[in-house]
Amino acid sequence: MRVERQVLFWLGALFLVVLAIGLLQDILLPFVAGIAVAYFLSPIVDRLGTMGVNRTLASALIVAAGGALAVALLILLVPLVLAQAQQFAAALPSQLERLKGLVEAWARDELGPRFPGSDAALMRATEALSNNWAGLVGWAASSVWDRSLAIFNFLSLMLVTPLVVFYLLVDWHPMLAKIDTWLPRDHAPAIRNLAAEMNDAIAAFVRGQGTVCLILGAYYALALNATGLKYGVLVGLATGLLAFIPFIGWALGLILATVLAVAQFWPDVFQLMIVIAVFLVGAGLDSGFLSPKIVGSKIGLHPVWLIFALFSFGYLFGIVGLLVAVPLAAAIAVLVRFVLAFYLDSSVYRGQEGAPRAVPPPAREAV
Repeated sequence: MRVERQVLFWLGALFLVVLAIGLLQDILLPFVAGIAVAYFLSPIVDRLGTMGVNRTLASALIVAAGGALAVALLILLVPLVLAQAQQFAAALPSQLERLKGLVEAWARDELGPRFPGSDAALMRATEALSNNWAGLVGWAASSVWDRSLAIFNFLSLMLVTPLVVFYLLVDWHPMLAKIDTWLPRDHAPAIRNLAAEMNDAIAAFVRGQGTVCLILGAYYALALNATGLKYGVLVGLATGLLAFIPFIGWALGLILATVLAVAQFWPDVFQLMIVIAVFLVGAGLDSGFLSPKIVGSKIGLHPVWLIFALFSFGYLFGIVGLLVAVPLAAAIAVLVRFVLAFYLDSSVYRGQEGAPRAVPPPAREAV
């Protein structure tokens, strides 16, 4: 009964946490963002502490520097990205028409007498896309606004998140020590080991993969802009931010940049190849240097499980779910491995000692 009561207790606690997140998801964004930022910056504050800087002063300096950087980005980068987004939305119909003309010319040369049938299907597809693009862009913009950039959430991110970050950085270690005193005494060592593994996995994503995303976003934005590609900064930043999804973010960026390059540069194949080379170099930089050196293999998540976690948490909890999807998936993966190891070492899997083992029937000879 003791084990059953413990299982029921933890299942009940998990249910209450999920219920609270579901009920409060509309106001949780600044707090979740603050926790993520504080977790990311805590090692820097620790390093300043080892240098003799008071933790409160170090936290204030870090938050002030981060705020100044955020303001600089808002002033310098956001207007450029918004301008490119507006230009992209306005130029999309003409770009689609140019791309359609290029595809038609290629199909006419390659298909010959079979071209009329294919041309009709292409006409229907491009007309449907042209007629619906404004509605799709408007729906996406309204969804983003409703989810993450409503006035309340925007102001709370600007005002509440820095306070959350500051207080968490100041009280980080006392808070962890206090939580440690709440652990059930019989299982405290095992829980600490699990927490250490979870911390390694989550840190690899929040600190490691977050750093990789920032580096790749800067690289793609600068490189694509240097190639002369229109909306290169917008596409590059989006590709970098989506780099936390294995292969998917890179593939989406490559497809979008290639389509834009064809519409802009064709028949200049050299410029098109330069754009593609930017993504090939980025993929090599990520897989050959950034991810092995900065992230390592501590996340331990299969790409399919990672994509499923993003879809699931995003569907259930919106923007907050997307923010916590990968860290929670990494923590759940640690728990699953622990439960699996416990099962493989249990009598349920190994059977009772001394129990007769089933003897497999002899193999039948091939006739």
